[in-house]
Amino acid sequence: MADSSEQLIERIKTAYDEATPLEIIGYGSKSFIGRAAEGSPFGVVEHSGIVSYNPTELVITARCGTTMEEICEALAEQGQICPFEPPLLSGSSTLGGTLACNLSGPARPWFGSIRDAVLGVRLINGKGEYLRFGGQVMKNVAGYDVSRLQAGALGTLGVITEVSFKVLPKPAASTTLMLEMDAAAAIEHMNKLAGQPAPISAAAWWAGRLYLRFQGAARAVKSEVKRQGGEIVAEADALWEGLSEQTLDYFQGDAPLWRFSLNANADHFLTDRLWLIDWGGSQRWLRGSFDQGELESLAQAARGHVSLFRHG
Repeated sequence: MADSSEQLIERIKTAYDEATPLEIIGYGSKSFIGRAAEGSPFGVVEHSGIVSYNPTELVITARCGTTMEEICEALAEQGQICPFEPPLLSGSSTLGGTLACNLSGPARPWFGSIRDAVLGVRLINGKGEYLRFGGQVMKNVAGYDVSRLQAGALGTLGVITEVSFKVLPKPAASTTLMLEMDAAAAIEHMNKLAGQPAPISAAAWWAGRLYLRFQGAARAVKSEVKRQGGEIVAEADALWEGLSEQTLDYFQGDAPLWRFSLNANADHFLTDRLWLIDWGGSQRWLRGSFDQGELESLAQAARGHVSLFRHG
């Protein structure tokens, strides 16, 4: 764990003077996202470590090369969690890469994305200038929020060196239910739940089964579980981890993986194809070889968009 910011700055200044493009690299766990970058490899994993963490303030600050696994372990020791449930990707996912790719897990519609959790960042721009945006408390985030602009920017706005973000207490109780139904019925059910004061924190459907996770006060969770019915899932943590990490059977194989971002209540289409519906209906995965133009037309008709997340 070390602060390598000065070395990073000097390397960027040299690259700027020589007009050399750089490819920012952590452990390479998300290199398949976006178009292939072209440039001299610029590793940042040595710039790692938790800078500050005050559990009573529910804020943590860490360097870009810090793995999300290390951060989650530190939070767990204090009974806290990352609200956006970041994919750990076998321990190789870093904080900088998670923010740059804007990756969030099953709780995203209810607890927010990493973009929603970020309070401040430090970054080095293309000229080697060291900049700070935001802070460590919400009241410091004013004006044009450059910190949150880093979410999904894939490093194009600079090298993120440090991130401060909000954390949450671990829910007191958690239960996952499984109900058997088709995709259309699942979408309708998830949307009904969205309009109710249920303590839901994840909702996903695949292979004819709807999975609902309820978290919060023990009494509230118990009451909702009784009201919903269905079957309690014994290995629920492994199920949601498999969804977040994309290690479920659904994600295996060589078929291309398409990601749809839609309104949660959008009608189901291509009903005879292999789908996985997440985020209460707003994120939908499709496996198979398709004409991209055809899928884009379907997504636009549903007021959403589609992208090829992973090639076959």
